[in-house]
Amino acid sequence: MFRRACGFICAFALPGAIHADIVTGTSGSVEVTPLIHSSVQLEYQGMVIHIDPWNRLGLPGAKPADLLLITDDVGHHLDVSAIAKLRKSGAPLVMAANGTDQIDEGIVLDNGEAIRVAGVTVEAIAAYDIIPGEPSHPKGQANGYVVTFGGLRFYFAGVTECVDEVKALRDIDVAFLPMNVPLGRMTPAAVAECARLINPRILYPYHYDQDYARRALQPDYVGPGLPEGLSVEQTLQRLEAELEGSDIELRLAEFYPPLD
Repeated sequence: MFRRACGFICAFALPGAIHADIVTGTSGSVEVTPLIHSSVQLEYQGMVIHIDPWNRLGLPGAKPADLLLITDDVGHHLDVSAIAKLRKSGAPLVMAANGTDQIDEGIVLDNGEAIRVAGVTVEAIAAYDIIPGEPSHPKGQANGYVVTFGGLRFYFAGVTECVDEVKALRDIDVAFLPMNVPLGRMTPAAVAECARLINPRILYPYHYDQDYARRALQPDYVGPGLPEGLSVEQTLQRLEAELEGSDIELRLAEFYPPLD
C-alpha cells in the first residue's frame, strides 16, 4: 500500500533534479512529476498539463504546458511568472474567478462547472474551509479540479477540507489531498478519512509543509508548529498508519526541494 515515489534515489539526486512517477491506466501510462508544494506536472503521449506552477526555485526540468490549471489566487498557486515561463503560445489556462485581477485571459470555471479543453475534461470542485479562522478559504472562491487525462481521473484538491462536494466524488484514480493546512484543518486523520470516502486507487498528500511555503518567501519565518507538536515527517508517518487496512496506495513524493 505504501511507497515513496522517489525514496532512496531522491536522497542522492542532484539538487534541482525532478523525478517523474508513473501511473498506469487503461490507455497507457501518465507521468506524474511533483515540482514544489502544490505544483504538479502531468504528461501523457507528449501532452503536458501543469497544476499551480510556482517559480520559486525556477521549475527546473519542467516542460512547456499545453494546458494550465490554477486553483486559487495566492502566489504559490497563481504565479504569473511561472505561467509566463511554461505556457505554450495559445495554451488554455483554466482558473478560479478570484485570480482574474492578476490574469485576464484565463477560462474561469465556477464551482460545479466543467469544460472540455485541449482534449481534456476538467471539472471544477469546490475548495473551502469548514473550521473558521485565518487564513480563511471561503466557499465559492477557489477550485479543486478533476481532470480526465490518459484514461485516468485525477483529483487535485487545492486547499480545502473534506467538504460535501469532495465527499461526493467517485471513480477517482489518483487524488492529491492537502494536509496540515492551518488551524488543524486536514490533519493526517482527516486526510485519511477523506481518502477512504472518495477511495482513489492512489493518494498523494501535497501542500503539507506550510512553513516551507512561508520560508520560501521569508527565510527567517518561524511558524507556530503543528497540532500535538508533530513534525511534518511525523504527520506523513501518521497518515500512513491511518490508512492501514485500506486498498489505497499511498505515495509520498518529493514536493519540498531544498530552498536556496
